[in-house]
Amino acid sequence: MGLSRTPEVRMSQTDAADPSHRLASAAFGVGDVELIERRCLHEGFFRLDELHLRHRLFEGGWSAPVTREVHHRHDAVGVLLYDVERDAVVLVEQFRAGAIDDPDSPWKLEIVAGLVERGESAVEVARREAMEEAGCPVGELIELHTYYPSPGACDEQVSLFCGLIDSRGLGGVHGLAEENEDIRVHVLSFARAWELLLAGRLDNAMCLIAFHWLASERASLRARR
Repeated sequence: MGLSRTPEVRMSQTDAADPSHRLASAAFGVGDVELIERRCLHEGFFRLDELHLRHRLFEGGWSAPVTREVHHRHDAVGVLLYDVERDAVVLVEQFRAGAIDDPDSPWKLEIVAGLVERGESAVEVARREAMEEAGCPVGELIELHTYYPSPGACDEQVSLFCGLIDSRGLGGVHGLAEENEDIRVHVLSFARAWELLLAGRLDNAMCLIAFHWLASERASLRARR
């Protein structure tokens, strides 16, 4: 299914002066991959496929056929709940099967997050998960980034938000019984949460990306009060 054309590259004066200018768009596209075979290895809540493919090379021509396994997941949404008035954040703590071999603990501190179901928007998921996991209504939602956590092996995309909230009265244990969720809610000052991040206690991508964004934007958010 790959196209036989050779990608045309034109260098403008801007490109010649600054080669990084060309990175605004990818050199190749979906037509520069030939999918030879796709085979499903496992299908449950997630799916694992084995792909046999070849793709164009930067120096011309095609790669030899290669085999890759791809983990298919629902797209996900994460939302860092931030109380501007009290300079406080809300984190959730729960068991994570993917961290079962973690030498410290498979219970992780995270921001609120969930999977996108068919027909849902990322904004709807952010608000729904904030209520399900933390009992927290969200006011303004600020969109941060959409990114692939691990594109070498997984097709999941994550949409990340900061949700402005009132943290008074939040806490306790939440989650949906039918999904076997057991989620403890913590309300922390930003300063304490940042200490935990620096100590390595916040060790997942959503937390790290969201907190580094908040560290750079916190002053401007608080100035809006």
